[in-house]
Amino acid sequence: MDPFAGRPTKTKALAAIEEAVSVYRRLAGARPEAVLPKLASSLNEQAIRLGALRRREEALVAVEEAVAIRRRLAEAHPDASLPDLASSLTQQAIRLGALERREEALIAVEEAVGVYRRLVEARPEAFIRDLASSLDDLSVRLRELGRNEEALATIENALYSALPMLERRPDALPSAGIALLQSYFELCEQLERNPDEEVVGRMSGVLEAAGLLPSEDG
Repeated sequence: MDPFAGRPTKTKALAAIEEAVSVYRRLAGARPEAVLPKLASSLNEQAIRLGALRRREEALVAVEEAVAIRRRLAEAHPDASLPDLASSLTQQAIRLGALERREEALIAVEEAVGVYRRLVEARPEAFIRDLASSLDDLSVRLRELGRNEEALATIENALYSALPMLERRPDALPSAGIALLQSYFELCEQLERNPDEEVVGRMSGVLEAAGLLPSEDG
C-alpha cells in the first residue's frame, strides 16, 4: 500500500524526499564518504519541494544544510563536488530571495558565480552554460537591489562569456543564450543605452545558425 496515497502530488513528493533525507541522515554517521553526497542532494530537493509549497523558511533551512555539507565535500574533493556546491548556492540564493533577504541572496549567487568561473577555467565546454546562467541570476539580484549599472555590466560579461561556446554550439542557445539576450535588451531599454553592436551581431549569427532566425538566403 502506498503510504502517501490520497495526498496532493506536491505533498506526496515532499513526504517522499523527507523520508529519503531521514534515511540518509541515519546512514551518514556510519558511511559519511558514501552517504553525505546523497544526503546533500536530498536536502537540495527537499528545499525545492518546500519552496513549491511556500514553506519558505523551512526551504531555506534545508538548502543551508545542503550548502554546508557540499562546502565540506568540495574542500576534500573539489573536482567532484564543486559543481554540486554551485548548484546548492544557486538554490540558496533563490530561497533567500523568496524571503526578500536580497543582500544575502546576492552574496550566495556571487559565490556560485565564483565557483563556476573556477570550473570554466578547467572545463569550459562543460560549464560555460552554467556560468552564463549564474551571471544572469547575478544580474537579477543586482536589479532587485537597484544596482542596474552593475547588472548591465554583468549581463554583458555573461554574453561575451557565452558567445564563443554558442558560436561553436548554436544548438545550446535555447538554454544558454535567449534568456541572457532578453535580459540584456531589457536592461539597455531601462537604462536608455544602445545595445553593444558586436554582441547583437554575433548573437544574431548564433540565432540564425540555430534556426531561430530566417537566413538571408532563405
